[in-house]
This record gives sequence, structure tokens and C-alpha cells, in this order.
Amino acid sequence: MGEPGEELAGHPDRLRWNARYGEGPASFTPHPLAVAALAVPPPAVPVADLACGPSGAALLAAAGGRMVTAVDISDTALGLLGAESRRRGLCGQITLVQADLREWRPAGVSYALVLCTGYWDRALFATAVTAVAPDGVLAWEAFTAGARRARPGLCPDWCLADGEPVSLLGAGFEVLDVRDLPDGGRGPKRAMLARRLAASRDAAGHASRRGP
Repeated sequence: MGEPGEELAGHPDRLRWNARYGEGPASFTPHPLAVAALAVPPPAVPVADLACGPSGAALLAAAGGRMVTAVDISDTALGLLGAESRRRGLCGQITLVQADLREWRPAGVSYALVLCTGYWDRALFATAVTAVAPDGVLAWEAFTAGARRARPGLCPDWCLADGEPVSLLGAGFEVLDVRDLPDGGRGPKRAMLARRLAASRDAAGHASRRGP
């Protein structure tokens, strides 16, 4: 991964997260939502880990034989992930992508799993929905609006509204799990696991949808 482009070099999110990830040793423990998603299991196509940080989820998926695209605005986080993937002999399976997620596009690729934890943007969610392969899984976790009681400075646009993200899925998805998570000192979150239903043909030859 080379130097960030001019459009990202001074980006406030890049600077903020680089400072955060540069403060101490990284944890590569896979996020529980990633563990649950990979246990479904999704089909045998690549995984996208969005706002990945120094991702234990990407390492877990790669260790299971999957190709992974790990996307983050922080080159510090991606550098930590890259170093750990090399240490584990997995660097050939993880592609590191530095990008502002509000501008990221999957470039026509369909993913078995699109994972995002700790980040919320409605436009990115809409993009992620389109990137999930048939029978693939979408796994998302973010703060709810209730987190603003604990953190008044938290931007409302970074928080899930009532019913989100399930209400934004649209047709063709089956919700496998959705739950509100305890405060944890930083504000409540909501986690969702959903599967895109694959098209099939019934006995009469008409198009239908099937579940897992």
C-alpha cells in the first residue's frame, strides 16, 4: 500500500483514526458479529470488511481460505493489519484498500459477506446492500440514537434511527438476527445479520425466492 492520495492526505477522519490506532498495540480478536456471520456460512466468494481497522475479522476469514478486501481510511490501521497478515502467512489473501467509505464502490464485485462494525453511513449501507452476493450475508453493527445520551457530541448521522438498518434492506433479504446491545460505557449499539435470498425455480418453472 503506497502513500495516501492528495484527497486523503489531510482528511480529518484519516488523521483522527491514524492517531487512535497509533496510541498502542492493536487487538486482532475477531469481532463477535464476524464470527457469527462466517458461521452461517456464506457462499465461497470474497469477503469485504468495511471500516476494518486492524481487523481480526479479515484475518479470521482469510485463515478460513477466503479472499478478503479490507477497506479503511486509516493507513495506520491498514499497515497494522498488513503486518499481522504477513506474520500469519495470509497477506496473499487480504487486499488492503485505503478509501473514504462514503466514496467507496465495490467495482462490480459481489461478496459472500459484507461486514461493517462501529461505523454508520446510510449511503454506504445502500452501496453495501448491492454488493452482497446471492445467499451472501450482510453483517452490520453501529451506535443507535440512544448513544447520544452518553455521548452528546456524537453526530446524529452516525447513529442508527429506530428500525434501522433492517428498514433499509429492501426486498430480497432475510433477517437472521437483530439485537440491541448493552451500553458498554460508550452508548448502545444495534447488530444485524441478514442474508440475501438466492433466486430459484419452483416445480412449475416460475421464479421464486428461497431461504437458507
